[in-house]
Amino acid sequence: MRGIGLGVSLTAIAVLLVSADGVWAKGYRFSPQERIELIRELTALYGTAKTTLPRSKKALPVTPEGQIDQGAWDDAHQQWGPAARPGDLVQITKVELEDDRIVLEINGGFKGGRKWYERIQVGVGTYPPVPVSQRDYSARPVGTKLAVIFPQGIPALKAEQVKEILSNLLDFRQRSATEQYVESLPEPIQAAIKEKRAIEGMERDAVLLAMGKPDRKVREVRDGVEYEDWIYGTPPGKVTFVTFRGNKVVAVKETYAAPGGTVAPPQPPQPEP
Repeated sequence: MRGIGLGVSLTAIAVLLVSADGVWAKGYRFSPQERIELIRELTALYGTAKTTLPRSKKALPVTPEGQIDQGAWDDAHQQWGPAARPGDLVQITKVELEDDRIVLEINGGFKGGRKWYERIQVGVGTYPPVPVSQRDYSARPVGTKLAVIFPQGIPALKAEQVKEILSNLLDFRQRSATEQYVESLPEPIQAAIKEKRAIEGMERDAVLLAMGKPDRKVREVRDGVEYEDWIYGTPPGKVTFVTFRGNKVVAVKETYAAPGGTVAPPQPPQPEP
């Protein structure tokens, strides 16, 4: 009887450790509350793709160190094309926790994107068929799946740790449009913006970020070419002339005006032959 009682106890324990949705599968180390929090914090999270994410029916494998199976990714890309390219904004739309992996659905998964009814076309008489929906879905992002695989079972993880694992693939930082614009510029221009100065090759928006609005502007046409000087500073003191041809800075000149002195815009550079 004792043996039977022990068997019943072990069975009861096993039932408690395995739920209908697999929460307590082998190797699983989350408490129910930790599971809920991880899913909640990752679901609907937006990120910017740092590399091409192939579209794939099967979840693309990622190691706990953030490395990818390049062969599997290349095969998926060749078969289905990209789900997202570098710079594209994507969203985690579903999170599943399995025995040894965290599966992340991106942009609705493989079936994300256009719906079946958006592909219907209707033709009347001799008129060519036209889509029922007239909206342009060509730019709509399509989806894929990623699976972070833990061979020994999923350890207890926080959302920030999962984001760190995926940091080679997705950038989850919340950045303003200005920050994204600056990061898209060449390194010398980024450095000049940080140093609050203008350099040749800058566009007007970059100069505004670096130095702010000018104290005054002067336009001049020479040999049929229009130049515009943005003038920073007033006498006495340092005065900086930033000369534009079109939207690009072609010259930067600094001078010092003594008390009571006046300054005039420098002669624009000679047009290129």
